[in-house]
Amino acid sequence: MIQVESHATGPGSCRVTVAGDLDVCTAPTVRDALRDAVSRHERVEVDCAGLSFCDCSGLSALLAAARAAKAAGAELRLCAVPHVLARLLRLSHTGSAFTIEQPSVR
Repeated sequence: MIQVESHATGPGSCRVTVAGDLDVCTAPTVRDALRDAVSRHERVEVDCAGLSFCDCSGLSALLAAARAAKAAGAELRLCAVPHVLARLLRLSHTGSAFTIEQPSVR
């Protein structure tokens, strides 16, 4: 199960909060929410503090959002990256695809 909430944080920016398990079942929901956010905002912060699990499908959704942001000329930042995601980024050598605002918190 995943919870995704988005709210504006200022002119041209928003924060998307993702909490729960980001996996093959929930990745499409996150992919759609992030695609929508980067199409409407110049700066998108993805708050990952509540993320308890992330598999390769979840990572794919985040990478798709990073590509969409780049194509749209938007900035996508991962914030409060938990250990489970930081480890996946490190093992897959995909961390450089993102701007990570804060160090791992778990």
